[in-house]
Amino acid sequence: MEPLLLFGGIGLFVVGGVFAFIAASRSAKMRRLLHEAELERSVAIKEMAAERKEATFKLKDELHKKRIEFKNELKREQTEVERLQSKLMAQKETIEEKEKWLGSAKNEVQQKERELTRFSDQLRISQEKIKVMQGELTSRLEKIAYMTQEEARNVLFETLETEVRHSSEKWLQKVEDDARINARERATGIVVDVMQRYASEYVSGNASCVVTLPNDDMKGRIIGKEGRNIKVLEMTTGVDIIIDDTPEIITVSGFNPIRREVARRSLEKLIQDGRINPTRIEETVAAMESEVEEIIQEKGKSAITKLNMHNVAPEIVSLLGQLHFRTSFSQDVLAHSVEVALMARMLAEELGLSRPDLAARAGLLHDIGKAVSSEHEGPHAQVGADVARRCGEDPIVVNAIAAHHEEVPFKSVYDSLVLISDTISAARPGARRETLAAYIKRLEKLEAIAAEFSGVKRAYALQAGREIRIVVEEDVLGDQEAMQLARDIARKVEEEVNFPGQIKINVIREKRAVEYAK
Repeated sequence: MEPLLLFGGIGLFVVGGVFAFIAASRSAKMRRLLHEAELERSVAIKEMAAERKEATFKLKDELHKKRIEFKNELKREQTEVERLQSKLMAQKETIEEKEKWLGSAKNEVQQKERELTRFSDQLRISQEKIKVMQGELTSRLEKIAYMTQEEARNVLFETLETEVRHSSEKWLQKVEDDARINARERATGIVVDVMQRYASEYVSGNASCVVTLPNDDMKGRIIGKEGRNIKVLEMTTGVDIIIDDTPEIITVSGFNPIRREVARRSLEKLIQDGRINPTRIEETVAAMESEVEEIIQEKGKSAITKLNMHNVAPEIVSLLGQLHFRTSFSQDVLAHSVEVALMARMLAEELGLSRPDLAARAGLLHDIGKAVSSEHEGPHAQVGADVARRCGEDPIVVNAIAAHHEEVPFKSVYDSLVLISDTISAARPGARRETLAAYIKRLEKLEAIAAEFSGVKRAYALQAGREIRIVVEEDVLGDQEAMQLARDIARKVEEEVNFPGQIKINVIREKRAVEYAK
């Protein structure tokens, strides 16, 4: 029992010692921590004191700088205020001087106004005196001249009007004479320049209507058994095949130049091939029609490209190509149209017109109606104008086409250019194969036919035989007789004269009263 108590006391003593040791250790640690905290507090207080001192120094320095800057700014403001005060004083002195000058000027103006009023009164009095004197003078003149003032004024105006009219008529006549002479010289020079600038072949080629055979035996093969081959050929081509006694020659006859060309090419192809029968003829004609159509399109596009034209309707392109196969006195109508277009453009350029390409367009299309004139009634100029209008051409071009044979009035200068170019192209040497003697004989024939009728005073063949201008006796024939005379002459010309296109019969009946003032 006692040992247990002993060990228990020892244990309690040991535990008590341990707790005492732990308490002593903690107390020492707390004292150390408190000391460190006190040291840190004293250091922080010192640092705060140093920072406060430094901040105080900086604040004093900043206040010193601000005070200096404020003084400098205040000094500058005072200087600016002094400068403005000086300027205001100078302006004030100037204004005072101007006020003094305005005062003196005002006095001068008032003085002049008083003088002007005095002069105005004197002028009014003088005008009244002059009016009274003028009335007295007018009364004396009326008594002397035995007419009133209004009558004298009318006589004076009539005299002056007569003199002015007489002088102006003389001046206008002189101006017209000078203008006519200068215009003639200028026009001649322009036409000569254009003809010198343009160069072309003398005679354009034309499509032949005669087919040459290798031998006369070929005629029988073309005719065929019981004439079957030639019948098929005529039916498919729409032309007449004339086979006569002329050796080794077949003639193709038809009013349509395209059909004639198809028939000619078909015959040449069949003769070269040697196989001539109805089936082969139909195949060959169909092939030649396609070939001719390609040529038509090619020729039309070539003409348009040569003249650098744009926006041309396909129908016009086709009609231009068809003109290649049409001739007028052996002159290729398409080549003639291109020539007219080039000349019209040159004339427009020489005259300084603003749209020379429009003149070229009208020149190229001026004979477009010849491609369809056989299918429509009326002159080819009017037919061509209708085609151009339908295809959306410019109204200036349409009227130039219609007026190039003077069948409608001119509306622009381009109408005259196309007419002049057409005449030059048709009349230049070598353009057509008609001889000069035959040409003159045809013109004389036309004039002679017109002269045969009674009442005809004079007859003239104009425009290369396209018009007969007939002047009749106005006292012998009336208006109705003149119209009947035109119809009679037209019928006789159709019966006796061979001509291309149409001829205009122009009967003129007029009464003129002429008197001369000497």
